[in-house]
Amino acid sequence: MGQLHVSAEYDTIARRIEDVAPILRSEADKSEMLRQPTEEMMRALDATEVVKISIPQELGGYEFSPSQVVQTIERLSYHEASVGWSVMALQMVTGSTGAYLGREAVEDLYPDVPAGRHATIAGQGTRLGDAVRVDGGYRISGQWSFASGIPLASHIHTAAFCAETGRPLVFTFPKEQATLVDNWDVLGLRATHSIDYVCQDVFVPATHVYDATTTENLHGGAYYRLGLVNLSGICHTGWALGVGRRMLDEMKALAATKTGTHNASVDTGYFHAAFAQAEAKFRAARAWAMEVWADNEATLDRGEKLSTEQETLTRLMLNNTTWSVQSVGQTVYQWAATAAMRRGDLQRYYRDLNAGTQHITSGPVVLQNCGKWLAGLAQNARWEFLELVSGEDSGAH
Repeated sequence: MGQLHVSAEYDTIARRIEDVAPILRSEADKSEMLRQPTEEMMRALDATEVVKISIPQELGGYEFSPSQVVQTIERLSYHEASVGWSVMALQMVTGSTGAYLGREAVEDLYPDVPAGRHATIAGQGTRLGDAVRVDGGYRISGQWSFASGIPLASHIHTAAFCAETGRPLVFTFPKEQATLVDNWDVLGLRATHSIDYVCQDVFVPATHVYDATTTENLHGGAYYRLGLVNLSGICHTGWALGVGRRMLDEMKALAATKTGTHNASVDTGYFHAAFAQAEAKFRAARAWAMEVWADNEATLDRGEKLSTEQETLTRLMLNNTTWSVQSVGQTVYQWAATAAMRRGDLQRYYRDLNAGTQHITSGPVVLQNCGKWLAGLAQNARWEFLELVSGEDSGAH
């Protein structure tokens, strides 16, 4: 088992993101009206090569460590929340697909990564369609939601259940083989264009299929032994932290314009205390997030997989990060007063934040399972995807 790879390209990618930040910020309002990134945004993101951060190094990608991915998505989301959300999904799926598929699929999808000749992949992995085994592969059917980042993608990654094998599988195929349903009319994260898509009897060769719960990678190092759910948790942690920091900074900038004016609420002790508590809550959440991932990285670097306790704490940490940042957003919204109601960065970030809290990985069922294990009521269980399963029932573990 390979050691954890820590990329020397982190500072370069961070610098490129800062270079395009003015474009991401200036185009944000227009992209929200379009419900997807603008052409100028897409060109700027392409120039950063951020989509390569999770592609295995042996395939020509950067293969960032978990902490590097957290901080990269955090930085991107700070400048534009919908862009951060789209890219976090796109880079994760593009990278993990290269790690879990075999040589034939990799030659097809990643012919020359350094030169930019590779698939970019978006799609849905939590809602399952139906898969039927046929000669040479599978035929899949179903309707999936939340294809975040699909305007930037060339291929789709989607999950379906095969009754014959009794396993959930992930399928990768060209985007043109699916019917895209333009139904993204939502309150927040509008610019992610996280539309539905439909497949009806679409053939996918067996070479382009892997087990949805796998933690066994065929390419790359220890990073990919985390499996899809933990890889997703890395991304969502970074996104929440970027959004939380931006909202606090927006409130700080707003307070500077209001202080000294008649009856300014920002000049009251109530505001000072509330802002201090919000900062503390955010910083505590971020500190625990980085602590959890530092511990996980040490385990991966030793050639080991995460223990059930580590997986539980990783899921609990994401829940804590998400809802701590949501609380921070509520504080900012309250004290920004009518400024937060008007069209602009604060209003958009508030809506995006509250849309992001609805993701299944930060939902109540996962939280309940974390509590069940930590309370000693499921000590023989292990995590498989988003569920706790008994030792006897666990497949991948």
